[in-house]
Amino acid sequence: MIYLKLFYEFAKIGLFSVGGGLATLPFLTDLGNSTGWFTPADLANMLAISESTPGAIGVNMATYVGFHVASLPGAAVATLGLVTPSVAVILVIAHMLKRFQQNRYVQNAFYALRPASTGLIAAAGMGVVSISILTLSDYSQTGNLLNLVNWKALVLAVALFFAMKKIKWHPAAFIAISAVIGIVFHFGS
Repeated sequence: MIYLKLFYEFAKIGLFSVGGGLATLPFLTDLGNSTGWFTPADLANMLAISESTPGAIGVNMATYVGFHVASLPGAAVATLGLVTPSVAVILVIAHMLKRFQQNRYVQNAFYALRPASTGLIAAAGMGVVSISILTLSDYSQTGNLLNLVNWKALVLAVALFFAMKKIKWHPAAFIAISAVIGIVFHFGS
């Protein structure tokens, strides 16, 4: 039964997460909240692992969640659930797009999907920021505004943001550097 549930939940995510892998984050957040399969902190860890491994982030996240919930078969089922709607939709769209690509309604729909995807990704990004940079529990315990932010994480995030704009390295290099910095400067403690 868990395999059917995994397939169904990830098929829904695959069908509605327009805009790429990061667009799956709001859906995964909702999935974790509704099923209890993983916590927001687990989701942040999954995102970090998915970003640092080869492949599409949405597929990596589905594989990770499926494995977390139901081992190797769960990973396969969740991944299959995520990609099945996309493959079906792409086949239908590719067949029909030749006939309708000049239609102004179709063009308007595609242009409207861009800001919708941007909003979904930004909302998911804010969720990741709240988990990785904000320390709401420390702030609520002390009431000290300085405890609202994990300063090491904020400095690292800002430094990487600007470094990625200036230095044309592969993103994997930045991920590796971040892992080393996390170990050296004890980010987990």
